[in-house]
Amino acid sequence: MSLLRSIATIGGLTAVSRVLGFIRDVLTAALLGTGPVADAFFVALRLPNLFRALFAEGAFSAAFVPLFVGTLQSEGRSQARAFAERTLAVLTAALLAFVLVMQLAMGLVIHVIAPGFVGTETYGLAVEFCRLTFPYLLFISLTALLGGVLNAHGRFAAPAATPILLNLSLIGALLGAGPWMPTMGHALAWGTTVAGIVQFLWLFVNTGTGAFWMRLPRPKLEPRVRLLIRRAVPVAFGAGVHQVNVLVDTTLASLLGTGAVSYLFYADRLNQLPHGIVGVAVSTALLPLLSRQFRLGQLEAALHSQNRALELAFLLMLPAAAALMILSEPVIALLFERGAFGPDAVVATANALTAYAAGLPGFLLIKALTPAYYAREDTATPVKIAAITMVVHIALSLTLMWPLGHVGIALSTALAAWCNAGLLAVVLFRRKLLRIDDRLRRRLPRTLLATAAMAAAIWGLREILQPWWTGGLMERAAAVGAMIAVGLAVYGVCVQLFGAARFGELRGLLRGRGAA
Repeated sequence: MSLLRSIATIGGLTAVSRVLGFIRDVLTAALLGTGPVADAFFVALRLPNLFRALFAEGAFSAAFVPLFVGTLQSEGRSQARAFAERTLAVLTAALLAFVLVMQLAMGLVIHVIAPGFVGTETYGLAVEFCRLTFPYLLFISLTALLGGVLNAHGRFAAPAATPILLNLSLIGALLGAGPWMPTMGHALAWGTTVAGIVQFLWLFVNTGTGAFWMRLPRPKLEPRVRLLIRRAVPVAFGAGVHQVNVLVDTTLASLLGTGAVSYLFYADRLNQLPHGIVGVAVSTALLPLLSRQFRLGQLEAALHSQNRALELAFLLMLPAAAALMILSEPVIALLFERGAFGPDAVVATANALTAYAAGLPGFLLIKALTPAYYAREDTATPVKIAAITMVVHIALSLTLMWPLGHVGIALSTALAAWCNAGLLAVVLFRRKLLRIDDRLRRRLPRTLLATAAMAAAIWGLREILQPWWTGGLMERAAAVGAMIAVGLAVYGVCVQLFGAARFGELRGLLRGRGAA
């Protein structure tokens, strides 16, 4: 499968998930709003996801995939399956113990991560919700490991579809279980853990249909598993650095009063749309490909793959960032302004979204550049860079939150992303593992010009349609739809006119011709 087709498969299914995620968020905003119950649930949702990056996606997946691919190529399927089963057993045992400890210590944990909640009704709700959501960590971490097995076999569709199940579960919890629960927060907390169970079963069955049924042996730290852990620990620390940044945002926001945690959550959800579709797709498809190419000594092919991934990602991410910054308030008003989500919440959330969106290209670069380190089995360097970035982020957050409130916290996140991306690129350049080829060097400025033309068109239309996007629901929908349609049309035409990309060329790559 070509790199572009892999990215398109992952990105397409992620797009479906994001659409369902928006439906979920619209329902959450209307039924939950931005009050104490909402703040408590969003902390409860962040907590298992914080450790998820340590135990699964950020650590085990990045360290596991290169080792699994190497075992598969050099020793065959039976040895690769045995390695995956032993890894699954060790991960399960470690997670069960960790979940139990966290359940017992949850009151203290919330005291530390959300000190602004202490002494309010939000504190008790946060403790209760976190105890309900934390088992999700066990199931989603095992799901991530199974996804790594499937990705290593070139099967990207099933893992990319797993977030769809999460969104369907939470939508069902809101509409089905919500009226029977004490609060909508309780319904969402239960729905989160149910989603983890469903996601795990989905991928377990998919590994079996690929003739890769996995057993659960007794946990044993055999040599290859120990090697995996040694490589995963620095990656976990690196992922932990990013999650510390998220935790710092939540902790500081809890000190700004009721609603700040929710404003950042809703804004980040919208910001994650292009980041999740493009950035995650590029990173997921690129890591197995670069692992194979580096293992076979195909340095030129690896550099070509990386340049094409960057080219495609910039082509999609730059206009997305510009559009989100310009359309933040109209889009937030259209999606969320109803029920418990009022006009003041629209403005506060839109301001945070504008700040977050400024960092989108930086987040994309991190996703596109980090696989080059992991594919070379270098898990330490990204961690060192992430640690530097963490210090920058905390310093910026503490500096900017006082004059700018929650918007300052969002802006510090964006600036830290650019810092991280810049350092990753500089180190790769010095190691001769990143070389911008003529095609990317020629096309990137043209992509920037096309983005600028699109931004000017959207901005002008936004001013003309201002009475519409501040009107009723149908007027808002028509105005936002018109601005998006015009922006897409202008960008598409300018991309062709300026030579930033050729649609015929993209079609050829999607069919596999010229695949990296």
